[in-house]
Amino acid sequence: MSADTSAAAVTKDSGVDPDKSTSLAKAGAWARRAPLLPALIFMIVVTQLPFVATIVISFMNWNAYYPDDRSFAGLDNFKTVLTDVNAREAIIVTVLLTVGVVLISLVLGLAIALLLDRKFRGRSIARTLMITPFLIVPVAAALLWKHALYNAQYGLFNGVLKFLFGDSAPQPDWISDHPLIAVMFSLVWQWTPFMMLILLAGLQSRPMDVVEAARIDGASGWQIFTNMTLPHLRQYIELSGLLGAIYIVQNFDAVFTITSGGLGTANLPYYIYQTFYSAHDYGTASAAGVIVVIGTIIIATFALRTVLSLFREETR
Repeated sequence: MSADTSAAAVTKDSGVDPDKSTSLAKAGAWARRAPLLPALIFMIVVTQLPFVATIVISFMNWNAYYPDDRSFAGLDNFKTVLTDVNAREAIIVTVLLTVGVVLISLVLGLAIALLLDRKFRGRSIARTLMITPFLIVPVAAALLWKHALYNAQYGLFNGVLKFLFGDSAPQPDWISDHPLIAVMFSLVWQWTPFMMLILLAGLQSRPMDVVEAARIDGASGWQIFTNMTLPHLRQYIELSGLLGAIYIVQNFDAVFTITSGGLGTANLPYYIYQTFYSAHDYGTASAAGVIVVIGTIIIATFALRTVLSLFREETR
C-alpha cells in the first residue's frame, strides 16, 4: 500500500474529509510563505523589471538626441558594440583588469591566509586589520589611492622615495605613467582580503590529523603544502577567483575615480556609462549592459557549481 493511500485511509478512518485536509495543508503552506511575498515582489520590481526593460531597449534604435526616431533595431546594437573600436578596447581592458586583479589577489590572499592560519599573539587583531580594506566604500578607497598614495606632489609613494634617496629621488606621476597598473593595484588592495577570508576558511577545514601524520612520517612543509594543502584548497581557490571575477568585471568606481576612463583604462562598465551619459545612445548602452550580464552569468554558473561541489563534500 502506498503512502498516499495509507494517509487517505487514516484520514477516512478518523472521520476527516480528505479534500478539507488538503485545503488546510495548502492554506498552511501559503500562511508560511505569505510573509516572504512583499520581499519577493520588491526584489522583482527593483531588479528584474529594469533588466527586462534593458533587454527590450537593447533591441531598439533609441537615442535621446532624436527622441522621435525610435524603431526596432534587431541585433544592430549588439553588432555595434562588438565592432566598435572603443568597445573592443573596453572588453580587452576588462579582461586584463579582471585576470590581473584576480590572480594577484589570489596569490597574496593565499600567502596571508597561510600566515594567519598559524597561532601567534594578536592573531585576531591581525585578522581584523587585514579585512579592513574590503570594508571600505569603493569610491573612498579609490580616492585614497588617487590622492594619498599616487599623487606626484604629496603622495605617500613619492614621499617614501624621497625619504630613501633624498632630493635626487625620482618623483613619477604614477597615474599618468602607469594608469592601468594604478587602477589594478588599488583593486588588488581592496580584494585581497576577500580572497584571504575564503582561503583561510578552507585552510581551517583541513583534516589536521592527516597533516600531523605526514609530519611524523618526515614530510617537509613544502611537501605538505604542495601535496596536501593545495589540493584541499583547489575548490576554495576556484570559488574565490570566480566570485572575485564577478565583482571585478562590474567595477566602475576605481576606473571612474582614479583615471576617469582615460589613458586606456576604460572598461566595459565605464564604456556603458559613457554611452549613456555622453552619447545618450540608450540602445547601444543597453546592449553593452546585456553583454556584461551574460558574461557575469557565465562566471556565476561556474561559481555556483563550485559552491555545490563544496557542499557535497561537506555532507559526505
